[in-house]
Amino acid sequence: MATLTQVMKDMIATQQCFIGTVNADGTPNVAPKRSTRVLSDDSLVFTEGTGGATFANIKRGSKVSVSVVNREIIDGFRFVGNASMQDSGPLYEQAAAMSAKIGMPKPHAVVIIHIEEIHSLKPGPGAGKKIA
Repeated sequence: MATLTQVMKDMIATQQCFIGTVNADGTPNVAPKRSTRVLSDDSLVFTEGTGGATFANIKRGSKVSVSVVNREIIDGFRFVGNASMQDSGPLYEQAAAMSAKIGMPKPHAVVIIHIEEIHSLKPGPGAGKKIA
């Protein structure tokens, strides 16, 4: 497992994250997930509310990529790993309460991304380089 730095955690907390998965036919799927947040030093979590392609792909076992970029400081990261889902339990109930508070329907699940690799998205010679 790779470990998130405080800089990475802060960027995830303040910038839009995009989740990448692979569709059954091999084509890429990228979706913004506003609920993406840090769960621990080596995992992210988001609330799956739509039950669309991202949800289906993760159910099939697709690897997951999360990209976040801060355009103002010209820096960013890509986190790659495997995902697991929970549709009950304390983490799910917390997500359901957050969804209800903002008028959203009950989520299909919470998705936990277990980070295996971290790559730099900072422009220049190190762009795309694995850093953890």
